[in-house]
Amino acid sequence: MEELRKLTEELCGEGKLLHAVLSNPRNKAEGLPSKLKAKPVLLKGERMVQLEKTVGAKAYHENVTPKEAAAKLAEWLAGHFRQGLLQTAEADYQVLVDKRGKAAILRKAATKQQAEMGHNRKKQYLLEEGIPVPFLVKLGVMNREGKVLAPKYDKFRQINRYLEMIEDVTEYLPRDRTVRIVDFGCGKSYLTFALYHYLVAVRGMKAEIVGLDLKADVIAHCSALAEEFGYGGLRFQTGDISQYEGAEQADMVVTLHACDTATDAALEKAVRWNAGVILSVPCCQHELNRQIKNELLSPMLDHGLIKERFSALATDSIRASLLELAGYRTQLLEFIDMEHTPKNILIRAVRQPQTDRKRLAAQARSYLAFRDMLHAEPYLERALRDILQPLLEEA
Repeated sequence: MEELRKLTEELCGEGKLLHAVLSNPRNKAEGLPSKLKAKPVLLKGERMVQLEKTVGAKAYHENVTPKEAAAKLAEWLAGHFRQGLLQTAEADYQVLVDKRGKAAILRKAATKQQAEMGHNRKKQYLLEEGIPVPFLVKLGVMNREGKVLAPKYDKFRQINRYLEMIEDVTEYLPRDRTVRIVDFGCGKSYLTFALYHYLVAVRGMKAEIVGLDLKADVIAHCSALAEEFGYGGLRFQTGDISQYEGAEQADMVVTLHACDTATDAALEKAVRWNAGVILSVPCCQHELNRQIKNELLSPMLDHGLIKERFSALATDSIRASLLELAGYRTQLLEFIDMEHTPKNILIRAVRQPQTDRKRLAAQARSYLAFRDMLHAEPYLERALRDILQPLLEEA
């Protein structure tokens, strides 16, 4: 590991490191990190490195000196993570660690530009203001000079927040072939166009995206825009999520604001396609609202507004649990600030190559207890019965 130690000391010590991600842990036991990120920060005029350690659904932050950061990155790669990506303005360094602990370091072309440091800097977006993006200009978010129009700034922030969430999971998408993505309920497709632009124009990946929606006029408009922009890998279709048969496999499934059980129909297809990444912002969770019964919760459930909000949170918790049981690692994330929309929870799930049967059995017991307490019969559980039943019966 001497070569690896020298690399981290050089990148951290000389201030070259812009961003680092360590992933694919050897041990997925509860309490151990699933990912470690590092980036430079400026604190009180002193150059430091901020470490972000993800454990379960929580992220823990720590600011350390460059020397300490170099030691920690080398230590975590040598003892816990199988791969790492260390980015500088000159080059990207991909680190692969085999079962014997031997590290291979691959130097590739740089994909990240130098960023300012500090907590009080201007927000750095993946799609930067001042750089015109054709689809944002056409959709009225930017003017021709790349300035974001004031009435559309919330939309601009939402698009960038969405892309940040995607950036974190691109490592779970294939790099040796075209990435296949299905976007259910794409609507006017601001985010669909943003996803395609980011993966193809910014990341240089090959991607094919299908956007599906019930509104024929919206689909016709989006198809015309895709042709106008020269987005050859982006196409749109009119159709219902539950009846969609246009794909046999997908690497990523996106479903944003699909109403009620339409979200569950999309999640079912994603699981059956063995999609590596799922991104879902649910909407209008009515099913559980009609089913839920529990006398102990009557102080909440007797109030329609409270019952509606509780049902929405419980529904998304159930969906996350069922995706875990189906072999995914799930996170519930805040999509955009609460003042912009109440539908601000995003379920992000990534397929896990291996599962801990003992951990899943405990999760199954916890899920069943929660479900039965609410007297719920979730659509997603019924839809995935053949996949989930063996595990649920064992619990």
